[in-house]
Order: sequence, then structure tokens, then C-alpha cells
Amino acid sequence: MSAASLTGAGHGQFRVTGDLDFASVGGLAAEGKRLFAAHPAVRVDLGGVGQANSAGLALVLEWIDQAKRRNGRLELVNLPESLTRIATITNLAGLLPLGADQASQPQP
Repeated sequence: MSAASLTGAGHGQFRVTGDLDFASVGGLAAEGKRLFAAHPAVRVDLGGVGQANSAGLALVLEWIDQAKRRNGRLELVNLPESLTRIATITNLAGLLPLGADQASQPQP
């Protein structure tokens, strides 16, 4: 497992790298809350994620909830296939605010 990190790329743009698992998501949830608070619109690029399990999906759902509580907007891009599969299997895919470039892609 590689350590996960959340880094800012300016103007509400963020990138997640590493593995999203039970060991990493707690810290990322808190970091996201802190970093996203200053931005009404947040775009998170998950293209740097290696492996992700249900904890990764829980993290994304937490970020969605945080955005709603602050009346903000969250957009996800480059969602890893593993998260897409888990979201589809659990009937949660419709909750994911995918970027326009990813929303048009067929779901597995």
C-alpha cells in the first residue's frame, strides 16, 4: 500500500494520489474538510489513486456531504475503476458528482 495524499493545484483544484484504504481515508477526510472549506467549488482529480476499496468510496461520500453542508459544489474526475465498480454494485453511482468528461463514459 502506498500512502495517500491530497494536494492543492490552485483555484479549488485538488489531486489525490496513493491508495484509498482504511488506513488512509481518515486523514484524507480531515484534510479535505480543511482544504475544501475555502472554496465554493472544488474539483478533485482521482487519477493518481492506485488501489481503492470501500473505504475510498466512503471518503468520496464524506466529501460530497461536506460540500452540501457548506453549500458548495464538488466535482470528481478520473475516478478509478475500482471505485466506479464499488459505487455501481452498491447502487451509489448516481450520487457521485462526476465531471462532464467522465459522466458521459459508460459505467461497468
